[in-house]
Amino acid sequence: MTILFFGDVVGKLGRRALAKALPELKKKYQPDLIMANVENLAHGQGVTAKTLNEIKTLGINVFTSGNHVTKKGEYGELLKSQEFNLLRPANYPPTVPGKEYLALNFKTKNGLKKIYIINLLGRVFFSESADCPFRKLDYLLKLIKPKKSDIILIDLHAEATSEKVAFGWYADGRVSVVLGTHTHVPTADEKILPGGTGYLTDVGMVGGVNTVIGVKKEIIIDKFLTQTGMAHEFPENGQAVINAVVVAIDDKTAKCLSLKRIEKLVHIN
Repeated sequence: MTILFFGDVVGKLGRRALAKALPELKKKYQPDLIMANVENLAHGQGVTAKTLNEIKTLGINVFTSGNHVTKKGEYGELLKSQEFNLLRPANYPPTVPGKEYLALNFKTKNGLKKIYIINLLGRVFFSESADCPFRKLDYLLKLIKPKKSDIILIDLHAEATSEKVAFGWYADGRVSVVLGTHTHVPTADEKILPGGTGYLTDVGMVGGVNTVIGVKKEIIIDKFLTQTGMAHEFPENGQAVINAVVVAIDDKTAKCLSLKRIEKLVHIN
């Protein structure tokens, strides 16, 4: 099974860049499943039905998120909706609306495959008081009871590289792939761990190149100089980067066969 996963899609520029780049990437890699982290989809923070529909029509099958997914007022209905395969972090308190995981059957080139998708939130450097992602993984695997051939993909939305690396080792041999998101900065440490789990600390983002992780650079520079808070603004045109990863997984063993990072630049007028 081939999975194409896009890092955090940031605002309108990110959505437009995704629309421009996706047809070529689909043709080149012919993925069975296309996923994207969308916690920054709607003007940089949160999701809306309009922005989700905009990229769903491009062929995105599953949407993961993170600590910003609740920033727009309609988030509760979207997380509960059957229209969107939208996940919230599974280690949020149970009072937060939404699904702890997705269980989907996908038709691949080699037949029908069961895939479980889990979204988890890190705890280091976060103000949110999420449950332990390590123990939440243990709980969900006991709950799911996956078969040997069932694919399990995890989006670990976390700030600290040390937490992500430790989690990758903890999950090794029990899941198919662990992909990190949140920092918007891609890492060059893609690997297959000894137990067969694919791992990448951070996929990166789909957003503006001449920015500070997607935000207009002048705002963030001024914030560091003045130590005062300012509302974030996001460019809607200009050069954009598409960071993604294409993952190949063995249909019989559910182990990762390969990971390939993708970085593509496009210009949006």
